[in-house]
Amino acid sequence: MCGRTSCHLPKDVLARACAYRDRQGRQRLPEWKDPDKYCPSYNKSPQSSSPVLLSRLHLEKGADSSERIIAPMRWGLVPSWFKESDPSKLPFNITNCRSDTMMEKRSFKVPLGKGRRCVVLADGFYEWQRCQVTSERQPYFIYFPQAKTEKSGSIGAVDSSEYWEKVWDNWRLLTMAGIFDCWESPEGDLLYSYTIITVDSCKSLNDIHPRMPAILDGEEEVSKWLNFGEVSTQEALKLIHPTENITFHPVSSVVNNSRNNTPKCLAPVNLLVKKVVCLGVSDFSLHHGNPVFRNWFISPSSVQPGARCVYVPLPLWFCCSTELSEGNLKPC
Repeated sequence: MCGRTSCHLPKDVLARACAYRDRQGRQRLPEWKDPDKYCPSYNKSPQSSSPVLLSRLHLEKGADSSERIIAPMRWGLVPSWFKESDPSKLPFNITNCRSDTMMEKRSFKVPLGKGRRCVVLADGFYEWQRCQVTSERQPYFIYFPQAKTEKSGSIGAVDSSEYWEKVWDNWRLLTMAGIFDCWESPEGDLLYSYTIITVDSCKSLNDIHPRMPAILDGEEEVSKWLNFGEVSTQEALKLIHPTENITFHPVSSVVNNSRNNTPKCLAPVNLLVKKVVCLGVSDFSLHHGNPVFRNWFISPSSVQPGARCVYVPLPLWFCCSTELSEGNLKPC
């Protein structure tokens, strides 16, 4: 699923990051609609306003369907057919839309039939991994791999604040497939809102969470998804699948509170922690030469008889895995 994102870039930087080529091959920037409604944030949650890309044809009759608009929209789709006067009274959550059932549900099938496809823009999204041992949740920031630039230097140096300060001007935005709709209040006010389509997680993310956003990887996929005037729904849905072109790093629990809007939300953290690992005596005899296992001691009563324990510094994601590679060690 996708329940938290970061989109903190200023309006002009965000527009430059969405540059595209028109039918004549000229580079263009999408035009902003209601730019004053855009509120940059390192920690966006559902019901907040986030920027999305959509075809100009949705807003201007007779416009070229390949031209693009950036518009802030409410995260959490409010169907056009919703009859209440207050959208907050919607009895169900439409933050995400499962790809395998979206053509069966009226909330998604109706706007898709009208070509209401959008691209949700973000620096990246957050996901929480639940540790099977402690039930604690570790947040991760997930984003496109970034190209090495003269400004950013080595893209591997993600553990320094200087790195993050330098790369934002060249940041490749995460482009997620979405569906939007337009709800009209009894007073005639229009509310544009969207939902993010989700798919099964790719192999690299599956240990963190079983679902991920449907990510449009590259200009061709973005163009096909947006251009409803020339690309049918059936053809566009072929773009909805997991992608392995993704990277991530662990972040602080600061992001857990959606009121925290600070660069600390997405700054990398070191997950080396001390964790108890249990192993049988036979396993221990195979590893007694390793300095890591020299200071072993008799396990506490909660451990099965005959098992012994050592304290080993391990990353949290490693400790939470159900199968450890070193000598078939099992988590406590």
